[in-house]
Amino acid sequence: MKYGIIGRNGRMGNEIYNLFSEKNYELVFSYDNTGENYIEKPDVLIDFSLPEVFEKTIEYVDKFHCPLIIGTTGLTEEHIKKLHEVSQYVPVVQSYNFSLGVQVLLKLVKMANELFGENVDIEISETHHRFKKDKPSGTAKMIKEVIGKDVNISSLRLGNVPGDHTIYFGNLGEVISISHRALSRRTFAEGVLKSAEFALKAVAGYYTFKDVFEITMNGRK
Repeated sequence: MKYGIIGRNGRMGNEIYNLFSEKNYELVFSYDNTGENYIEKPDVLIDFSLPEVFEKTIEYVDKFHCPLIIGTTGLTEEHIKKLHEVSQYVPVVQSYNFSLGVQVLLKLVKMANELFGENVDIEISETHHRFKKDKPSGTAKMIKEVIGKDVNISSLRLGNVPGDHTIYFGNLGEVISISHRALSRRTFAEGVLKSAEFALKAVAGYYTFKDVFEITMNGRK
């Protein structure tokens, strides 16, 4: 695989580069705050940058006409709408979290929410490193969407925490908590790798990491 990264010198950009290098995949394009580095056209483009760079990302997707894996957080509805437009001619995998464990977490949250019904209090807590700019996290928003109701999200920005998420379900007799803790950013990079390999074989369309997770787990193309 020959790939490109937008946000190459960021935390996730470095993690992705290190993991892809282990697989002998070749970085042939990058763009970050130091400028553009072009060697040749990439097979797939990966974006872990900022919403402010989104239009530049779309320009590169149009230029290279290649699949896009985008994990940038803080995207607006207009950004998502544009990704759907782009997905009409290339595969797009968009997610705020590329962890396999978070996909399991979402399934557990959905199950607990359905079993508890309406007579339950629900709170979401999330902690990330001090440099994370969006609050609450994209993952917390994904959890809230699965719950399907307006629940409170508490956000902490501390040190160098890659990502902690806990969902509490409480009634008058008991409290159950479901948690996920990322020990390093490598878990997210592994999900990006799985998504990139998926996108190279996929038809044009809009996918989330949930789609990648379920399709690859079921062994389908």
